[in-house]
Amino acid sequence: MSPNPSKDRRAVLNFEGKRYNLNDMSDELKRLVRGLQTAESQLKHAQDQLRVVAVGRQVLASQLKRKLTEVTPCED
Repeated sequence: MSPNPSKDRRAVLNFEGKRYNLNDMSDELKRLVRGLQTAESQLKHAQDQLRVVAVGRQVLASQLKRKLTEVTPCED
């Protein structure tokens, strides 16, 4: 889903392989489009945050592994 403004100022929504003129849509449909755009934006942001957390976790695990070489493991 992506609105594409063209040279003639038509706002076009591409959704599931079809194009729709946003100017011809009711206010309710426009709100739904904006809501979906917001959800997609928030999802991308959350995915980016997850990648940052995953990298941080890898760094912490690497540091822990390096520091544990100085500690004798328990014998069970």
